[in-house]
Amino acid sequence: MTDALVKKKIREMLAEDIGSGDVTTEILVSPKLKIHAEIIAGQGGVVAGVREALEVFRQMGVKGKILKSDGEHVREGDVIITLAGPARSILSSERVALNLMMRMSGIATATKKLIDLARRRNPKIMIAATRKTAPLLTCFDKRAVVVVGGQPHRYKLSDHILIKDNHLRIAGSVFEAVNRAKSMARGVKIEVEVSTSQEALDAARAGADIVMLDNMKPAEIIRAVKLLEREGLRDKVLLEASGRIDTSNVGDFAATGVDVISSSYMTMRAPALDMSLEVKRKS
Repeated sequence: MTDALVKKKIREMLAEDIGSGDVTTEILVSPKLKIHAEIIAGQGGVVAGVREALEVFRQMGVKGKILKSDGEHVREGDVIITLAGPARSILSSERVALNLMMRMSGIATATKKLIDLARRRNPKIMIAATRKTAPLLTCFDKRAVVVVGGQPHRYKLSDHILIKDNHLRIAGSVFEAVNRAKSMARGVKIEVEVSTSQEALDAARAGADIVMLDNMKPAEIIRAVKLLEREGLRDKVLLEASGRIDTSNVGDFAATGVDVISSSYMTMRAPALDMSLEVKRKS
């Protein structure tokens, strides 16, 4: 995610939230008043989105100081950022900054929990986020995953080839789909979504780089791993487990011997981390 893209998206967020003007603040707060304020954690978790929040305030002419950086654990009551600047600007940008940080911190907190639970059973496992993110917020959601050691998987459809079940229905077979992809897109990684051990074997034989074991139970995944080992193909592919994986079962999937677990839990179901902005004093 480039700085230019972050700045552009934040400008759009501010424009959407402020509209034609913050009528409440403009009525009650003098344009000359300057204040000091703090962003405070309302609960424990992992912080993400600090850089983005600072950019929100910067665009409104407010200076900030980071006390807790992205990826750090916070407790309830911890001060994350201190702010100084025009009162109107701080109050008018408060909600955009908090919304972004709360969402990203919730994603980071959930991702870290998934990683910790999974690595108790498989220290080498990677946790990746699927493309089930909020439209136009994908770059922020994915960054929140990355700051705690997760993997972004694909940011967009052009990143690598992922042949899913509907593609297979149209192409006719795993072998046909992989062969067509290999002939048309040389040098691009090819991933195939499968739902049975036999399809996993077919994908590996066809030359797929990554085999996604989708919506398969841990016992079924173990059978697929053993089948690939027996055929001498296990080391030829990266194995990814996906589908209905969350904090309740991520350890069981990690123990199957796959290389990657991809999940939408952190971006679709994890709650935002509570935060607030408090005015401390006038300048």
